[in-house]
Amino acid sequence: MPLYKTIHITNDSKVLIWKIEESFDTLSKGIELTSQSTKRVNAMKSELHQRGFLSVRHLLQEVGYTDHDLFYDEFGKPHLKDGTHISITHSFNFSGLIVSKDKKVGIDIEKRRDKIVKIAHKFTPIEAYKSIANHDALVSKLTIVWGAKESLYKIYGKKKLLFLQHMYVEDFSFDNSTTTAKILYEGITSNYDVHFEEIEDFTCVYAL
Repeated sequence: MPLYKTIHITNDSKVLIWKIEESFDTLSKGIELTSQSTKRVNAMKSELHQRGFLSVRHLLQEVGYTDHDLFYDEFGKPHLKDGTHISITHSFNFSGLIVSKDKKVGIDIEKRRDKIVKIAHKFTPIEAYKSIANHDALVSKLTIVWGAKESLYKIYGKKKLLFLQHMYVEDFSFDNSTTTAKILYEGITSNYDVHFEEIEDFTCVYAL
């Protein structure tokens, strides 16, 4: 079943994850796209991106919506016409979305890769991780921090936030699968709950 996992956070909030194993033609069946979405899919050079796009539309159906219910604002942030909060993610052969009736939400799925260690200084104070001797644990932790900040960026929904200067993720234990995070911007502090879990070679992080 391509619907890989459903996570019920509260009665009004949940995460759905899709493992993309189908062909483009198979994913096209049973999905009605708007003319704008059709143009967008046809313009994609990568079939993997096309399949990711279509898999998200299947996830929309799983939560009772269609492509016609979805629109994007001037900053590229997705919205549902009935006001339900939504966030969308796609990475290689996984896609996901989070919906909530009452909370602003963000989600990110990332493949765990060594290169995150090299770019970590761009999004988090790397000195805080020098005590982590195990390389795999370091990659996992940095991927969670990146995913948390990406989720917060999606919640905020505008282009001015800087990962290093405006977002802070509280230190966490892998055992808890949760942490907290803050956006500190223009004199205002916003607090968020962050949840994470590893799925095969990927890490899923979502924030509310």
